[in-house]
Amino acid sequence: MSRRTALGIALLVALVAALVIPGPAAAKSLTVNGISFSDELGGFTLDRASGSGTPSDPFVVVETVTGPQHPVLVIRGLSAAFGNQIGSQHAAGFAMRKIVINHTDHRWLRYQVELREELNQQSDYGDGLSFDQGSQNRKEQSDVFAGVQDIDEPFDAIIFSNGEVPIGGKATFDFAITDSSPVDIFYLLQEQLDQVAGGPRRQVADRRP
Repeated sequence: MSRRTALGIALLVALVAALVIPGPAAAKSLTVNGISFSDELGGFTLDRASGSGTPSDPFVVVETVTGPQHPVLVIRGLSAAFGNQIGSQHAAGFAMRKIVINHTDHRWLRYQVELREELNQQSDYGDGLSFDQGSQNRKEQSDVFAGVQDIDEPFDAIIFSNGEVPIGGKATFDFAITDSSPVDIFYLLQEQLDQVAGGPRRQVADRRP
């Protein structure tokens, strides 16, 4: 075989491999009413986003959770100029409905969401970021999980339990996000557990690019 022929075969094999073997999916960012949602940290695919953030028209974010790592939704654009769409005492805030589709390899018996301003540092009372903490109209619910546990200290999380999302199933979660001293970017960590026992996990790996 000549050198030219061998080189041609090698190039052909490389081209076929590039077409057949998929690379990592491109990150997606969707902006609605000034707030951007992104799946750039992996673990899920951001399907669509809509709404205005008010209680009657919440931001609706649809995600397909694939794993293997727990997904982290990156949220940008919250500011004093954006305002408070839910009428609480906080400087900024909005109502959110999250719809998650289970494309992992296990069922979910609990679902935890956690807010952080720094990806690798838990959100404490001093940063002002919370799930509408201190509001008299605070409301969180799910169409699948009957149990709701609020954790305000030493970090901000909601644990939904007493339900099950099978592989291929989906669940809806309603809650509000507020900030008394809003920052441009923060994170919504999510964790799906296929066991009832055990408390919330508090650490995540740094998956920033």
